[in-house]
Amino acid sequence: MKRMVPDFEDRFYIREEGEPGEHGIYPYHRPMREYITKGLVCIDKPMGPSSHEVVVWIRKILEVEKTGHTGTLDPRVTGVLPVLIENGTKLVKYLQESDKEYITLMHLHADARKEDIERVMKLFVGKIYQRPPLKSAVKKRLRIREIKDIEVLEIDGRDVLFRVLCEAGTYIRKLCIDIGEVLGTGAHMQELRRTRTGIFDESNTYTLHDLLDAYMFWKEDGEEKYLREIIMPMEEAAKTMKKVVIKDTAVDALCHGADLTARGMHYIEKSIKAGDVIALFTLKNELVAIAKTIVSAEEMFRMKKGVVAKTLRVIMERGTYPPYWKGKGAGEI
Repeated sequence: MKRMVPDFEDRFYIREEGEPGEHGIYPYHRPMREYITKGLVCIDKPMGPSSHEVVVWIRKILEVEKTGHTGTLDPRVTGVLPVLIENGTKLVKYLQESDKEYITLMHLHADARKEDIERVMKLFVGKIYQRPPLKSAVKKRLRIREIKDIEVLEIDGRDVLFRVLCEAGTYIRKLCIDIGEVLGTGAHMQELRRTRTGIFDESNTYTLHDLLDAYMFWKEDGEEKYLREIIMPMEEAAKTMKKVVIKDTAVDALCHGADLTARGMHYIEKSIKAGDVIALFTLKNELVAIAKTIVSAEEMFRMKKGVVAKTLRVIMERGTYPPYWKGKGAGEI
């Protein structure tokens, strides 16, 4: 029998075989207007506008009412800015927590040897304390953030170009200041570009002009190709989340806020542990909801009935699938 996405099969417990039914639609096959309103676009943010201004421009270009970005970039910072559209904005909270990668140009206030620069920068890999800069919009309280990797790319006199992979919410401007203090030279951030956020990197990005041109091609000439290349389904944003693939009969119950029960599942990702935040998908790879597990994948596989995950956020609209459900849990039929 036909199963859900083949390249994921070896990662799943097959609780019950299933194949897509007549309801729903594969995300990449959605009609263009629906495709837009359940979409995601990665913009290469230029220097000058704020992240807020960029998402407002996208809202106007696409003639939609809601857009949301997944991590603020200051006006002088460029790079990868994923923007969720309409229904996709329900996922903003979950994408904001993804790791970020930056290329940074740091200027030292005095001369330093290459070996000293590299030695000091390695000291910052791991958990660090940070207090947000005075110009930031958040509370100026001490916080812990993780620097996962730092790589010095080039040193030219007092200019140091380096790559940093870090936890969301890390202030690179403050990192440069702290490196300068430990080095004993003083330092400040000169330029900054975000090269990756979560699974999205520079290869996924397009300019605002690209988006406007593609939208006008579709609006005026009915040409969908370019717009479908630039906008991707919101499901791509949940690609790296742990997953459970559910029965068609459980979908509408979840859309009404019900919790997922053992009877509502087809496939269970083996790495799921109790307390994980997971994505619930249909057999056609449509994102239904975000949920938090109360048991592990192995326990889900063995359970005959009962709730296995609490629904945190409903993504799919009610009525997309017909109601088959009874009782309080999705799949209790």
